[in-house]
Amino acid sequence: MSFSSRSVSSRSVSPHPLAPYGWDQAWADEFAPYDAEGLVAGRVVRVDRGQCDVVTADGVMRADTAFVTPRDPLRVVCTGDWVVVEPAGNPRYVRTYLPRRTAFVRSTSSKRSEGQILAANVDHAVVAVSLALELDLGRVERFLALAWESGAQPVVVLTKADLVPDAVTLAHLVQDVETTAPGVPVLTVSAALGEGLDVLAAVVSGGTSVLLGQSGAGKSTLANALLGEDVMEVRAARDVDGKGRHTTTTRNLLVLPGGGVLIDTPGLRGVGLFDAGSGVGQVFSEIEELAGGCRFDDCAHVAEPGCAVLDAVESGVLPERRLDSYRKLLRENERIVAKTDARARASRPRSRHRRRKGR
Repeated sequence: MSFSSRSVSSRSVSPHPLAPYGWDQAWADEFAPYDAEGLVAGRVVRVDRGQCDVVTADGVMRADTAFVTPRDPLRVVCTGDWVVVEPAGNPRYVRTYLPRRTAFVRSTSSKRSEGQILAANVDHAVVAVSLALELDLGRVERFLALAWESGAQPVVVLTKADLVPDAVTLAHLVQDVETTAPGVPVLTVSAALGEGLDVLAAVVSGGTSVLLGQSGAGKSTLANALLGEDVMEVRAARDVDGKGRHTTTTRNLLVLPGGGVLIDTPGLRGVGLFDAGSGVGQVFSEIEELAGGCRFDDCAHVAEPGCAVLDAVESGVLPERRLDSYRKLLRENERIVAKTDARARASRPRSRHRRRKGR
């Protein structure tokens, strides 16, 4: 399968020192008005409690994000942002960030279900799934829905392939994931044996990639393998359930020796959707296509006569698990959107001119 990616080398403004981080002519054009003011461009490589590390043409600097603290959690500075920084001062301040091309967002675990941005300006969303555990296809679908919604190209990487007992079992596992991820490349990798890493390295060499997955999925091990050195700390998974502990605690942006940029992230326990309707539709593209053959345009695929989706389940063409997962993610997304809309209405300023009683 061919991978759709925008090559860093084809977009870069050579020999700009930020070219290895993804700087290109389009970013230069966006930054031009700030350049005229004598401000500095840089990419956020790490965010920590109101401050961030920014790589600029002159090296890495520490900057304060106090000027960019909106109420909207989706507009805070995050790893992967291209930002505008003051050239001097102690501390230096981030003035703003350049318009994002893509943004990976999930719903928080709070009752308010607000969005949380995990990474910005990402070309590939690499979902790491450990083969040391039983496959949770529903969780894979969640990750993929968020990845598609972000605007990035999803890639599923099945890690720890060396722990699968035989080639036949491995082939079945890959087929299960490919069925779950239509239109998404599925790679098998064993960092311990060095197998499959060349293919993954070729994928992530084009642009910026974010590495996602649960704790214990082998993300930090993958990052180290791609970097060619032990940059990220790695801990062994627990023997009891195969799950790992949070080794990575912040999102870090790293330049890869073979080209491209990688954002490593902490293990994600909660993968809540956030306004990801189109992403869900893309994950379940075969169901959306089948729905075009239903008798009714508003068919809910539950018990309606002439439902092409239910007919596909009954005939064995569509796994019932897929339909159940589709319904579940749609309901969840609808609840999140409803809450978001309700908060937006509540936050609108009330009119100063209130009507008097009797008028």
